[in-house]
Amino acid sequence: MGMKDQFQEKSERLQEQAKQKIGDAKERGQQRGRQPRDDEEMERQRREEQDRFDQDYDA
Repeated sequence: MGMKDQFQEKSERLQEQAKQKIGDAKERGQQRGRQPRDDEEMERQRREEQDRFDQDYDA
């Protein structure tokens, strides 16, 4: 497996984890009677996680 494949797989895993965290947060918010986080907040968190991932592999 090449380096590109490894980076691609890690990127996909991180994106899936971010989606899962967003789903979990929505469920917790609904269970507590709160409004789920708005889309801008979720998108900001996704971008931050992607930026951290990108920084890990910038050389």
